[in-house]
Amino acid sequence: MKLTVIGAAGRMGRAILDVLYQDDEDLALGAALEKKGHPSVGKDAGTLIGVEKWGIPVSHQMKKAVHDGEVIVDFTLPQETLLVLQEALSKKKPMVIGTTGFTTDDEKKIKQASHKIPIVLSPNMSVGVNVVFKLIHDAVTALGGSYDIEILEVHHRHKKDAPSGTALRMGEVAALARGASLPQVGRFARYGTIGSRQTNEIGIQSLRGGDIVGEHTIVFAGPGERIELTHRAHSRNNFARGALMAAQWVANQSPGLYDMMDVLGLKK
Repeated sequence: MKLTVIGAAGRMGRAILDVLYQDDEDLALGAALEKKGHPSVGKDAGTLIGVEKWGIPVSHQMKKAVHDGEVIVDFTLPQETLLVLQEALSKKKPMVIGTTGFTTDDEKKIKQASHKIPIVLSPNMSVGVNVVFKLIHDAVTALGGSYDIEILEVHHRHKKDAPSGTALRMGEVAALARGASLPQVGRFARYGTIGSRQTNEIGIQSLRGGDIVGEHTIVFAGPGERIELTHRAHSRNNFARGALMAAQWVANQSPGLYDMMDVLGLKK
């Protein structure tokens, strides 16, 4: 099966190309897309990961790139993803979307598109992170409301959105397990004389620096004890492997909006 990789020269794009070239025998590269004017356009895709000639040039022609792949894999920016989504929709091509930072309106557009094509939308494609999501749900259900929940996420200095999509998803899972929504109970900043912590709060804090790939910790602080679940990404290749797993899975699905919990069979 051939894939079109959108944002091929970006951090995640290169990780996907690397895993696709080195490890995956069932998938092949159909097209690699970058924005017009990007220095990689016209060069062989293999140059992005330092390997011998792949035989597929990096293109800036979105329509052709979407046409050349059976599944579209996108890790870019929201405005770019939405443009690709419209093209994928017109050609009835399944999508795997790992882009974060969507607005509520953006999410509605993706949901509408999923009525006609299958889409895997996930802020984190790592198998380990999605197992953590399941553990969070189970922990909140077991611990009840007497444990305070705080989430800390740490990323490299170039990450553009905060909190990370993964941290927000962790908060959403915890809130839903308590019968609430994250917009109702999320606390994203504390400064000055703020008074005591509210019982139902879910705090999410962000740190940025250096070249940290990604670290996420959720803390359950209760009377006399504290439980912490932490996921540390050592390489972007684990996200890339999850994205390729999602691409294989979504190719055989009916139209709908899915996430990695569906791909991994972790949903009840």
